[in-house]
Amino acid sequence: MLDKYPITGRSLERFYPIQGDQFERAYKQHLSGFTVWAEASHAQEWLLFPENMGPHLSIDETSLSRGELYTIISNKEAHGGKGTIVAIIKGTKIEDVVNVLKKLSTLERLSVKEVTMDFSDSMQAIVETIFPKAMITLDRFHVQQLCSNAMQEVRVRIVREARKAEIQYREDHAFKLQRRLAHRKKDKTDKRGRKPNRKNEAYKPERLENGDTVIELLTRSRYLLMTSSDNWTDSQKIRAKLLFERFPEMETAYGLTHSLRMIFSNKEATKESAAESLKKWYNKVTDYDNDAFNTVSATIYQREDEVLNYFVYRSTNASAESLNAKIKSFRAQLRGVIDVNFFLYRLSLLYA
Repeated sequence: MLDKYPITGRSLERFYPIQGDQFERAYKQHLSGFTVWAEASHAQEWLLFPENMGPHLSIDETSLSRGELYTIISNKEAHGGKGTIVAIIKGTKIEDVVNVLKKLSTLERLSVKEVTMDFSDSMQAIVETIFPKAMITLDRFHVQQLCSNAMQEVRVRIVREARKAEIQYREDHAFKLQRRLAHRKKDKTDKRGRKPNRKNEAYKPERLENGDTVIELLTRSRYLLMTSSDNWTDSQKIRAKLLFERFPEMETAYGLTHSLRMIFSNKEATKESAAESLKKWYNKVTDYDNDAFNTVSATIYQREDEVLNYFVYRSTNASAESLNAKIKSFRAQLRGVIDVNFFLYRLSLLYA
């Protein structure tokens, strides 16, 4: 069972009358093939599974133990199951990864049609060296994330400015109270004139029609800004309306983020039509003239062809991210990795 599923011996205690830790030790030392594993001598440095090669690969990095990064190459066609892992290589240094991947035959390396990845320059160099005929596709979700981060930068800046303004309002409020108290008549029995302010009268921030203060409006809008307006609830629509009326810059930032998302979501788009849409998006960013969005625009422009390669096979790096999540979940079940070799052995059984 431990050969087939990413579970621990302790998790079996609920179903079988066993001591989980003892069973796991027995599995490691006697029941599994770990003690005679042929790859054990170099497992912590590299593992290679040429039989899992395919035309469409992904490359990503993950942490196995104590923040130690490993480069993982996976086969998309295995869909995160057995046969997914092509290589696990310690570190992200270009030379180290390239030296291991050169152990693959030339025919295997030249047969790769596409490799998906994030914006990592080192991964780009690895792929260009090892898979010279492969088309590099930058993950669309990483592209969209860049834009979403820029939008959140705008929101956080506006929140910061709103907090400064509120602090100033509170200070002005306290100052006015002190001035009024200083000018009050000494005769406290005199009831003429307006009712005097209490000495400890609290500052009351402006409440909008949905009950939010300005800062609450900005803070609570974080989630709705990350989703399409088609998916907003009624309360989110009201909050968005108030946000965009009060802060037109947020509407501009949201519009740019949403329009980029729509370019990738268009199922009928081709690489050529998407390129035209992207040019219009660049112009909108130029008109907005915001540093965060200008940086995103420049980043996409520099690697535009690789971004647009998404429209050839509609491939993303989701399979690599999914494998990464499975590895992290397995590691969490183990409550940390003590024996890295044994952990890699189990990964190879499960996903290689």
